[in-house]
Amino acid sequence: MSSSRTLLITGASTGIGAATARQAAAQNFNLVLAARSTEKLDQLAKELGNDNVRTFACDVTDYAAQEKLVANAVEAFGSIDAVFANAGCGGEPGGFSGAPVESWQRIVNTNILGVAYTLRASLAELKKARGHVIITGSIAGRTVLKGSMYSASKWAVSAIGYNLREEMRGTGVRVTLIEPGMVDTPFFDDPKPDALRPDDVARTVLFALSQPPHIDIGELVVLPTPPIEG
Repeated sequence: MSSSRTLLITGASTGIGAATARQAAAQNFNLVLAARSTEKLDQLAKELGNDNVRTFACDVTDYAAQEKLVANAVEAFGSIDAVFANAGCGGEPGGFSGAPVESWQRIVNTNILGVAYTLRASLAELKKARGHVIITGSIAGRTVLKGSMYSASKWAVSAIGYNLREEMRGTGVRVTLIEPGMVDTPFFDDPKPDALRPDDVARTVLFALSQPPHIDIGELVVLPTPPIEG
């Protein structure tokens, strides 16, 4: 069994999750990578080298699947030292006046309940390890966006981070809320050349994870530098 720290990442197949996996692998973490489909995960594991990587299909809206994910991670590596609750989804246009209500249900189930399920499934192991919770929030959870249920969900994610930090006070478990601005990921249909890159956000995750036990990075807001005018 490896003595390296073990990091579990949801939403690990693309974007921020995959970029974080690559950077964590370079720092010798054991990796438990989860997403709804394992095809891209298995390609990523092959790229990283399979010895310290395990991949699992997991829909974060299914609590039983998340319990199984955590059990598989412990079976594979003995413990979980950090969890990156990263899985999320976007909305559809139309605002509260016209967006399809099914899109709201998907957002709430994935962005809010999915994060809460990840915490509920993993916190017992994290308490044993005096580990670290990283949560992908958003600058959309700190500002007002017209008619955006996605923004509302990220406000809820911010609240989850704040409230979890109070719940974990005195346990040794640290909680970090990562709040990026727009990131150029498959989340969007069109390229976003002025946005952050997944690697930019991944570096903030590894920065938080690299801190000694007496330092608790509560929040990291990460924004793209505005384009130079003229």
